[in-house]
Amino acid sequence: MTVHDMDNARSTYDGFMAALKWAIPAVAIITFIIILLISE
Repeated sequence: MTVHDMDNARSTYDGFMAALKWAIPAVAIITFIIILLISE
């Protein structure tokens, strides 16, 4: 594995983690709203 491959992998991982930081709260909020709608 070359250094360039590691840079590319790190860039991909950083992008994935940044997306995950936004996706988890969004999914939690959507789930909470759906549970509220179902429980009515």
